Amino acid sequence: MTKRPDILCIGAMLWDVIGRASRRMASGADVPGRIHHVPGGVALNVAVALARWRVSSAVLSAVGRDPEGESLVAEAGRLGVLTAWLNRDTGLPTDCYMAIEDSEGLIAAIADAHSLERAGESILAPLDNDLAGWAGPVVLDGNLTEDLLAAIARDRRLEQADLRVVPASPGKAERLEPLIATRRGCFYLNRLEAEILAGRACPDAASAAEAVVARGAARVLVTDGPNPAAEAIANGPTITVTPPRVNLARVTGAGDCFLAAHLAAELNQQPREAALRQAVDASAAHVSGKDVP
Repeated sequence: MTKRPDILCIGAMLWDVIGRASRRMASGADVPGRIHHVPGGVALNVAVALARWRVSSAVLSAVGRDPEGESLVAEAGRLGVLTAWLNRDTGLPTDCYMAIEDSEGLIAAIADAHSLERAGESILAPLDNDLAGWAGPVVLDGNLTEDLLAAIARDRRLEQADLRVVPASPGKAERLEPLIATRRGCFYLNRLEAEILAGRACPDAASAAEAVVARGAARVLVTDGPNPAAEAIANGPTITVTPPRVNLARVTGAGDCFLAAHLAAELNQQPREAALRQAVDASAAHVSGKDVP
């Protein structure tokens, strides 16, 4: 049996196809640039980033047995991620994410996560055997369906788990409502996602984090691009940290690096402000084109 990991990452494991132009793009533009084909998906991105912090992580997801799936599993293993508990028998092709970025950031993206959505609760089957009695951290990815997220919120197999929740995009932020209602977990959001969950506009990350806590969440971290990031907790003070200034080289995956760095710091018993600082610095390094640590 494969050694149990330190952390479970439940959600999307797919191929990212990311096109990036070095100039500003208008709607309908056709410009030269670079196209990268790399392992992705929130759950896998977080697991890969955790491996760089020397934290052992396994992904619970659905990956096809097509050539794309075989190469994705092999590459994930090379990057230090445990893949022994994947659902490989979906009968569907491996999922894919496609994004266009320009010099200002993300232009548009499409996530094809049909295999993950079709697999549903079957990706949790390892919690009945090898991973039974799980009480460690669990990263939950908003690419999971709203029904599955609601089922996880009630799942007795995870009632002792330390839930770390992240939406895959602003369009999927509302899927997290069932988890907020349980008053469990730590939520990692950007300001737009926090505003969606709060139901109102907020001037900065601190007020956005506090607004989601006011809705019932126990703990919320919010990023706001180059502006200060914040952490708010129920019945406690809100803290903020300003990111270092960097040149923008990429956008996709920055939030996943933020989460992984924050969780790694907490596993090392770092205090709140130090953990938030490590997360902010790691995210800034990522968007500047560097891998951390």
